[in-house]
Amino acid sequence: MRAARSRLSAVLHSAVSPTEEQLQRFAQFLTRTYQGKVPLRWEEDLSIADGFRLQVGSDVYDWTLDGRARQFTDYIRQLQAAQGELVPLMRQAVESWTLAVVPEEIGRVLTVDGEIATVGGLEHAQYGEILIFSDGIRGMVQDLRRGELSCILFGDSEEISAGSIVRRTLKTAGMPVGEAFLGRVVDALGVPVDGKGIIHAEEHRPIENPAPGILDRQPVNTPMETGLLAIDSMFPIGRGQRELIIGDRQTGKTAIALDTILNQKGKDVVCVYVAIGQKTSSVAQLADNLARRGAMSYTVIVNAPAGASAALQYIAPYAGCALGEYFMYQGRDVLIIYDDLSKHAVAYRALSLLLERSPGREAYPGDVFYLHSRLLERSAHLSDALGGGSMTALPIVETQAGDVSAYIPTNIISITDGQIFLEGDLFFAGQRPAVNVGLSVSRVGGDAQTKAMKKAAGPIRLELAQYREMEVFTQFSSDLDDATKRQLAYGQGLMRLLRQPQYTPLAQHQQVILLTAALDHVMQNVPLEKMDSFRAGLLAFVEEADPELCRRIDQNGTLSQEDREDLLAHSKRFLTQFQGGGKQGG
Repeated sequence: MRAARSRLSAVLHSAVSPTEEQLQRFAQFLTRTYQGKVPLRWEEDLSIADGFRLQVGSDVYDWTLDGRARQFTDYIRQLQAAQGELVPLMRQAVESWTLAVVPEEIGRVLTVDGEIATVGGLEHAQYGEILIFSDGIRGMVQDLRRGELSCILFGDSEEISAGSIVRRTLKTAGMPVGEAFLGRVVDALGVPVDGKGIIHAEEHRPIENPAPGILDRQPVNTPMETGLLAIDSMFPIGRGQRELIIGDRQTGKTAIALDTILNQKGKDVVCVYVAIGQKTSSVAQLADNLARRGAMSYTVIVNAPAGASAALQYIAPYAGCALGEYFMYQGRDVLIIYDDLSKHAVAYRALSLLLERSPGREAYPGDVFYLHSRLLERSAHLSDALGGGSMTALPIVETQAGDVSAYIPTNIISITDGQIFLEGDLFFAGQRPAVNVGLSVSRVGGDAQTKAMKKAAGPIRLELAQYREMEVFTQFSSDLDDATKRQLAYGQGLMRLLRQPQYTPLAQHQQVILLTAALDHVMQNVPLEKMDSFRAGLLAFVEEADPELCRRIDQNGTLSQEDREDLLAHSKRFLTQFQGGGKQGG
């Protein structure tokens, strides 16, 4: 029951004038519901085909033909969600349904400007709530002001005009989730766009959700292997970590993310790839590459292409995160890739300017840091009490001419647990992945490495740093001593070893074999042009000669001193064989 309000009045809308008996019944309903006498007047509304619509302040009781049909449709959907099959429910629904006497809050569109609609009359609407406009178009409340609110639209704004009716749903924006999404391509609202039919969701999760607290987390200490030697050896990523991939356009950022997805095959990791502002053809090609390599079975692609509205590009990463959280809270491990957050920030800036929010640095609004922090903080390694699941985030950010000091890159660098910086000069020189050893870092470090990898990688970062310094120092000198030449040749060999073709992630034992041999100078005298064939031959030789050793490294993640000596012995035997074959061939 509602408390009486002294200045409350009611308006009854219908196409024909109500009878005295009907007016009396409405007056009794108002007295009973609002605990006092409420003045009632009738207004003619020829748009109402049948029935009445009663408006009391901001409360609306829609007993028109359209209103009853809508209530019945919602009732059917609720029954279907609860019990499944639709056809057996029809008779039950007809027999059990009664007209609800729950008030609706209805507003009217004041103005429409592109993807933004200003609405009046919804006094109790909340930030983030979904509103329904005419023709079923949905919008989300983004700005609350006295007497009106502004919302972003997820449909065609041409269908909406000033005076259109707007209804509250009392629900915040959500994303349908479930196992059935694996292997599918969906848009930012969870609607499939791959032509493979509808997806039966198991539940809905809000796209905005608080990040797990400190007590709900546990340390990041389990590797999330990328299969890329340059990253797993020097900048290891742990399950629950947030590692930024940053670099100029066309330097291999998406390639790293794609190889990481491929490397999760058979490891019971769910992958979510969120494409923001990309060409639809590029996303289709990526999905095809994953499918041909057997990776789509454990991957979901959330696509908000360049042709989509800024509103859909804005909510896409949050929708993908909600999908990832569904699996994380089931105790599973999730890898989520946001490609890329530069375009996400641009979409949010466009919406903010249309909402008349004050522009700040580079025209971004003041809360652009919070835009990404509340997204990336949701990645975590949950405590055992919550199932022990994890969500590892690999956000991607595009720089301009390698400028990592720009506004958005510095924001996200300060949020994440490290960054992999891809350098354009290295990429065009053929060093792929083009990881800059000096500017890249993982703040989790060795905690996310197995003992075998930690022991095999050893001083590789120091060795490469010394090589880079010596390379710069000696580039203007022609007279070099033998020790310097040897050091340069060794560094060039390491750099060549770290080159890795796309779509060829390495297993842990393969990385351990290569690192152990390289850092013990086994490959010192292998010519650079033969390094690729030497690497492939060495892996095949050791895997055939000692498969048990390879299995131990993969399963236990350890490398004993005896195992290391065996690896070196195998490597030296293969080197002798390789050099002998080379001489014979020459």
